[in-house]
Parts: sequence; structure tokens; C-alpha cells
Amino acid sequence: MKLIDGKLIAEEIKGEIRRKTAEIDEKTGKVPHLAAILAGEDPASLTYIKNKEKACKECGIISSVYKFSEQVTEKQIMDTIDFINHDEEINGLIVQLPLPSQINSLQVIEKINPAKDVDGFHPINLGRMLIGEEAMLPATPAGIIELIRRYQIETEGKHCVVLGRSNIVGTPVSVLMGRKSYPGNATVTLCHSKTNNLKDIVLQADILIAAIGQPEFVTADMVKDGAVVIDVGIHRIPADNKNGFRLIGDVKFDEVAPKCSYITPVPGGVGPMTIVSLLMNTMKSFEKSLQT
Repeated sequence: MKLIDGKLIAEEIKGEIRRKTAEIDEKTGKVPHLAAILAGEDPASLTYIKNKEKACKECGIISSVYKFSEQVTEKQIMDTIDFINHDEEINGLIVQLPLPSQINSLQVIEKINPAKDVDGFHPINLGRMLIGEEAMLPATPAGIIELIRRYQIETEGKHCVVLGRSNIVGTPVSVLMGRKSYPGNATVTLCHSKTNNLKDIVLQADILIAAIGQPEFVTADMVKDGAVVIDVGIHRIPADNKNGFRLIGDVKFDEVAPKCSYITPVPGGVGPMTIVSLLMNTMKSFEKSLQT
């Protein structure tokens, strides 16, 4: 069994971005700029934005955050997006989800300039991804693909089972794993809460991507020997430590890991790759802006 160290790979990629940023800065005097819109005080969102700012700083990327209260209006959000869309100095924009209940999240996402949509949620980016054209890929699926690439895990002809059909992870990663490329060329089965004989299907997986959102859902009797397991889940459970909790995934790691050829831990697996994917998309947008 070999651990897929997402933290290590994320640091490697941040180093690559940092060097590229420095080179372009030296030649042009310009650096990438990633903006975020944050509404409310959701603890997970605040932590995510803080980590994004830290990662940007490490890579020489400018980071700005537009913060609003829980009572923000949809017009305020839309006007801010419109301003950022037209600011040529800003290359990437994320709108941190979830938004307050009075905001229509889909309309907000559709307002973002697809070229600056580094989360990869805009319908144009999702559509281009679906037909195999160049696009801003959703951050977590892109991170998963990059982990598979960097660990040189064979995907061609393999049976990849994806647990979970969310628009953020499950559905897009199933598309990416089936694309005519590497990583890709897998035979993909997308499972969800209505799937019959779920255990039997998961047992067939050469590559299992668990993004079902249920703590330790995947147990040893659901995984065949030698499988590659990518655990996207992250859940807090009570623990007798200084934090009062510990993090676990969708996979029961201790009993599943011995059966695997490769497996991601939680934390330290897929998680660090999500923010790095945002930075990679921001760099892509930045480099395109230099060509215009």
C-alpha cells in the first residue's frame, strides 16, 4: 500500500507556480491576481478563504477578498462580480459557497466571466469540459486528476467507480476519468443513493473515488485487493484531543488501506489539491491575459 500524499504534491505545484510567477514578474512586472467573494461567517468558508490567501502569498499571487455580511443583497454580489469581471488586473474569481439563503447561487455563478471562473462551476466551463475542449476545470476534480497523473497511476481500460454525483465533484470527475486522455480512458460507473447493488458495483472498482459525503461509508468488504482509493470526504467527529475533534473521510481508512495499492489519507490527500487547483487555474487565466 502506498499513500498518495496530496500535501507533498501541493507543495511541489506551489513551488512550480512560484517560480513561474517570479519569471513573468521579472519580464513584465505583472503577477496573477485572485479575488474571492465571501458572504457571512460560515466557519468552514472562513478557514478555506484564509488558506487560499496563505497559498496565494506563498506563490507570489495577489489575493483580495470582498467580504459581506449574512444580510448581503443579491444586487451587491452581482455588482461586485460585474466590477471584477471588468477589472483587467484580476485574473481569477471565486464566490465562496454556500451563499446566504436569499441569494440565488446559480445566477451568481452564471454572472462570473467564464475566463475568470477558477472554480470551474460556470455552465460554459462545465459544457466545454463535457465535450473535451479546453476549460477551467472544477478545482477538486482537477486536483484528483493531478494526483493520479503525478503518481503515474494507470487508468486506461480500468474500471473507475465514482461514489456521489454532485456537480462539484462526482459528476465532473466521472467525465474527466472517461475522457480520451491520460489520466482517463477508464470505464466509469457513477453511483449514488439510488444505485441498486451498490456494494457489488464498488467491489468491481480498480479505481474508487469516494465523494458520497457519509463518514466512513466505504468499508473493507466493499474494496477489492489492489484497488486505488481516492477519498474526497472530510468530516469532523468528536475526539479526546486539544481540538475536541478529528477529521475522517468517506472511507474507513484503517481497514481499507491494507487492501489498496494506493490510497489518499484524510486529511492530507485530496484537500490540499483543491486550493492548488485554484492557483493553477488563476495562472492559466493570467497567462492568457498576457497574450491579448
